[in-house]
Amino acid sequence: MNEVALASREALWVTLQIGGPLLVLMLIAGLVIAVLQALTQVNEATLGFLPKVMVLAGALVLLGPFMAGVLRGYAGSLFQAVVDVGLKG
Repeated sequence: MNEVALASREALWVTLQIGGPLLVLMLIAGLVIAVLQALTQVNEATLGFLPKVMVLAGALVLLGPFMAGVLRGYAGSLFQAVVDVGLKG
């Protein structure tokens, strides 16, 4: 049961590492767009959507290698844990 708890904890940490930076960037972009819309009083839906898409695309391009490395490391450790549990039993 301890291995399952450790794998769950590691999965949550990987989720935070992968999703956290993207969510923070989207939050910042949303706040900046909201402030600009409030200052200019232009409430157009596409003005709020398109910059967020561009920020997300840029973040995925820049953070893609990091995210792939995190996933590769997690998969490797998970497969190694499965092998270790199989050798114990």
